[in-house]
Amino acid sequence: MSDLGSARIKEVARLHQKDARLETGLFLLEGPQGLKELVGSPELVVEIFATTSALDRYSAEFGALSAAGCNVVGVSEKTMERISDTKTPQGVVAVLRQFDIELDDLVTSKPRLVAVLDRIQDPGNAGTVLRAADAAGADGVVLSKQSVDLYNPKLVRSTAGSLMHIPAATEVDTLLTIAKLQAAGMQVFATSGGGEPLTALGSEVLSKPTAWVFGNEASGVSRAIVDACDKTVAIPIYGSAESLNLSTAAAICLYTSAFAQRANH
Repeated sequence: MSDLGSARIKEVARLHQKDARLETGLFLLEGPQGLKELVGSPELVVEIFATTSALDRYSAEFGALSAAGCNVVGVSEKTMERISDTKTPQGVVAVLRQFDIELDDLVTSKPRLVAVLDRIQDPGNAGTVLRAADAAGADGVVLSKQSVDLYNPKLVRSTAGSLMHIPAATEVDTLLTIAKLQAAGMQVFATSGGGEPLTALGSEVLSKPTAWVFGNEASGVSRAIVDACDKTVAIPIYGSAESLNLSTAAAICLYTSAFAQRANH
């Protein structure tokens, strides 16, 4: 069992801060759920830290990662607590290279389904939308400049590994994004309580290449963005709830498109 010096511990722990992530181009992935994804993408790995119990429990994954050339370092439970962002560490922290893509690369890939996050602040919400987009088979996610950092530790955890599966463009201007997606032949829908009911959209409309814009948790989608979009869509509320949680609404919209697109192709 080797362990880290205090300087290295501080260096790793700093990656919980956005400034350090921007400066280094690195981020932390905590927990064992990402290990299988890393086996398929060893080039992302800078270093993986694990406790003795985690090394034993996930010996097959760590064996494959070591065979792929990844540096796996055993650390004490105390060190794991210092480099972890969670109250109950799961014994694994990986330092990874950031891998977001350029907006133009996403646009030129001819996507059929895209989620655009406009000024979404809560990392749990953003991560859950990203997870829903991955599950619905979306081709990419776009985060605006005012949205939470893609590599925020809570966001990373809330994607449950989906961060590794779906291309994401970050720090973009939402209006510019809408214009580029439309120019590439996509219809862009904004979500708003005052829009056309989602249930009124026919399969012919829903099966077309579509980008959904999901707005800020408190203020929703701005007037300028609504005006730039092709259509404003609302999810009907049949019960007494005032509204739907952002990530629930996003999952419904993305899956509605996914169902229609797959039924027609």
